[in-house]
Amino acid sequence: MFEKFQRAFWKALTPDLVADQPSAPVATAEAALPAEIVAALGGAGNLKSHQRVALTRLRVALNDSTRVDQSALRAAGVAGVMILAGGVTHLLLGLD
Repeated sequence: MFEKFQRAFWKALTPDLVADQPSAPVATAEAALPAEIVAALGGAGNLKSHQRVALTRLRVALNDSTRVDQSALRAAGVAGVMILAGGVTHLLLGLD
């Protein structure tokens, strides 16, 4: 009960930060992300999932984070890239 209340409270305060659905599967990741970004992330085979975590940020789970081409991501319009441990990468995309 408390967890439901707490989640509803944070959803009301920050609607863009609390996800309603779990991460999207790779099949929809290819459709939702531009081809240049998918290629710069190492191709469709390197994507596990993606999830928008804010209006301007996208969390992407990758099979191999060493295949990420940061210069190609910047050329594709990604303002910032943060690669974390475990194949998780955050992309700052803007409001597009």
